[in-house]
Amino acid sequence: MQKIPMPNPIAELDGDEMTRVLWRMIKDTLLLPFVDLNTEYYDLSLPNRDETRDQVTRDAAEAIRRLHVGVKCATITPNAKRMEEYHLHEMWKSPNGTIRAALDGTVFRAPILTNRIRPRIEGWTKPITIARHAYGDIYRASEYRVPGPGKATLTFEGADGTRWSETVFDFKGPGVLQGLHNRDDSIRSFARACFAFALDRKQDLWFSAKDTIAKQYDGAFRDIFEDVYQSEYKAAFDAAGLAYFYTLIDDAVARVMRSEGGFVWALKNYDGDVMSDMVSAAFGSLAMMTSVLVSPDGNYEYEAAHGTITRHYYRWKAGETTSSNPVATIFAWSGALRKRGELDGNEALSAFAGLLETAVLDTIDSGVMTGDLAALCGASGVDTQAFLDAVYARLLT
Repeated sequence: MQKIPMPNPIAELDGDEMTRVLWRMIKDTLLLPFVDLNTEYYDLSLPNRDETRDQVTRDAAEAIRRLHVGVKCATITPNAKRMEEYHLHEMWKSPNGTIRAALDGTVFRAPILTNRIRPRIEGWTKPITIARHAYGDIYRASEYRVPGPGKATLTFEGADGTRWSETVFDFKGPGVLQGLHNRDDSIRSFARACFAFALDRKQDLWFSAKDTIAKQYDGAFRDIFEDVYQSEYKAAFDAAGLAYFYTLIDDAVARVMRSEGGFVWALKNYDGDVMSDMVSAAFGSLAMMTSVLVSPDGNYEYEAAHGTITRHYYRWKAGETTSSNPVATIFAWSGALRKRGELDGNEALSAFAGLLETAVLDTIDSGVMTGDLAALCGASGVDTQAFLDAVYARLLT
């Protein structure tokens, strides 16, 4: 079998636990037999991030910027339990947060739809795309565990000598503090990416936040979105018959549940994290969601929207056969290969990405699927390797 050439590399960011196992299985079964795979490899496993003091994550982000395309496996963001389990030097920040901050892009997440799997929300007949701001909020927060009584203040000292300060809280005992920030230029890039994406997809754009409470913070998002819309996109939206509106996030959730889908929902960083999981689960499974980070200067990072499947990993380590769903990870690879092909004029590579996705969906629709999907439609699930082998067989036909 003659492999499809791939002269220019993509950045390959390996990860942790069961998704790391799936990563290798997908490459061996579905990619290497068909593509002369060309990647720059970065090991973002938690042990290697700890050993390199997280320099590997920063190097990987730079590689995506240099090569313009990257594909990322799911990774662990350590907590206190992981600190002990992996004997870490430091509780390293989210690698996703580090990469998103470096590229300053927007994350677009959309469900992977099949004929066999029906959404849990019966009224959802069209996909809902989550547009998630990829900078700031809790992912770039400063935190402090308050040990006892004392005063917490928020202070800003301007480069021109101006100074502003306000008391956050007078603590009478122990507590916690958190300081968030964002930047107007990042919010404006986020807004432009959302409007451009909605126009390209010919879908309405919703944006939601909580400016009634966070009057300055969320209010800045609201005002910048409105300014970008009025000054840059309103005419194009009107010509395309599309709508843009802002509403409070609690109202938006109620509207989303009553909707038929078919729109782009823009959200701040943490809100987008939560709502993308809700939307993906309601459409079938957390492993049935595409995710791509798009930066303003034309760089793309594709990844699965779910975590490292820890429970299955411990079972796999114990010698058990697992039925972990690899679909989102396959689509991360196909998205990266398609984009590499588009940027290079490599039609064969882009076409293979489409064939791979079709083979995956046809396999599911034929009744061959992993346990998480089988439970949704009363079918019998197969293990991961059996599912991948079935996809491979379709690619050969």
